[in-house]
Amino acid sequence: MGLSTHVLDTMHGTPAAGMQVALYTTEGQAATLVKTFTLNQDGRNPDGLLYDNASLQKGTYRLVFDVAGYFKARGVALPEPNFLNAVSLDFGVAHVEQHYHVPLLVSPWSYSTYRGS
Repeated sequence: MGLSTHVLDTMHGTPAAGMQVALYTTEGQAATLVKTFTLNQDGRNPDGLLYDNASLQKGTYRLVFDVAGYFKARGVALPEPNFLNAVSLDFGVAHVEQHYHVPLLVSPWSYSTYRGS
């Protein structure tokens, strides 16, 4: 099943194509970069799953979404400093046989997430 993400731009009502994202493994306060990627036209990782079922391990992870960079690139006038710069989501994977989908719904002023399927 694995790990995936999807980002929707709620300001424009579109997928967040072009947003930069970084995936980390975490242990306590330490974070190790696994990969960075740019979301495709559907607001997803262009390579598909971040981890497939065989590679996903029990543990803690972090996804960091470059929200300010994305909205600036879309031409949105943001105040300085921005209200949201990078959105960092820390989450745990307890059951590697299940799919973990981590969607982000985001605007320059708010975001929400949940464990999807």
